[in-house]
Amino acid sequence: MARNAEKAMTTLARWRAAQVQEAGGQRERRPYLASECNDLQQAEKWRLQIVREIAKKVAQIQNAGLGEFRIRDLNDEINKLMREKRHWEVQIKALGGPDHARVGPKMLDQDGKEVPGNRGYKYFGAAKDLPGVRELFEQEPPPPARRTRADLMRDVDADYYGYRDDDDGLLLPLEKEAEKKAIAQAIEEWRRNKEQNEDQDLPEEENIYPEDPDDKRIEDDDDMTDKPSGTSLVAVPSQKDIEEALLRRKKQELLERYGCLDVKLEDS
Repeated sequence: MARNAEKAMTTLARWRAAQVQEAGGQRERRPYLASECNDLQQAEKWRLQIVREIAKKVAQIQNAGLGEFRIRDLNDEINKLMREKRHWEVQIKALGGPDHARVGPKMLDQDGKEVPGNRGYKYFGAAKDLPGVRELFEQEPPPPARRTRADLMRDVDADYYGYRDDDDGLLLPLEKEAEKKAIAQAIEEWRRNKEQNEDQDLPEEENIYPEDPDDKRIEDDDDMTDKPSGTSLVAVPSQKDIEEALLRRKKQELLERYGCLDVKLEDS
């Protein structure tokens, strides 16, 4: 057994050495912080490496037989790699490269499902069915925010109060037709009631407000009607009479102005 293990390790060591030689030298280690890399090509290479690791782990987490603890660890590693990928995308954009957050594929992000109220952390594959996680997704979404009075008043306009209901050209004809029907119905009802009253010969209605003979106000009203009115009728001059009077007055002023004091106008 020991001999077989040694052979396997030797074969693995030779294979790793061959891969390093094909890569052109010693294998580089990815920087811990994306801000430490100032080379655009290197940043693109590290981002691509992270994407491959994420894709590999997303494929692994689909297996529900890994066990709860292994699935939780894989889900944490994927979320960590997703955050690291976003850091490298920001650094690539700062170095003058493309904006992968906008134009890059979103396939890896769409594989995960985010819990309502827990922004940023996602569950992938079999992690969605873990105990305690399934209940989080089954929760009802929070109710929508209550609209304020200002929000409600933004929708209030002339149409809300019905000021422009006549502009559609449909309401006025309907109202005229309904008005004609109502008038015809009222006339028919009046005629029917009139015929019924004539057939029944209803007695004259009793006066429920009889005059009181002891009421002094009735005598005062009679005295006022008997007395002659103190006002006299005065003749109101017409427009023609007023014009003639103004003309005579004007002539008299002209005669007095030019020294003809002895001349008086004759009344016409």
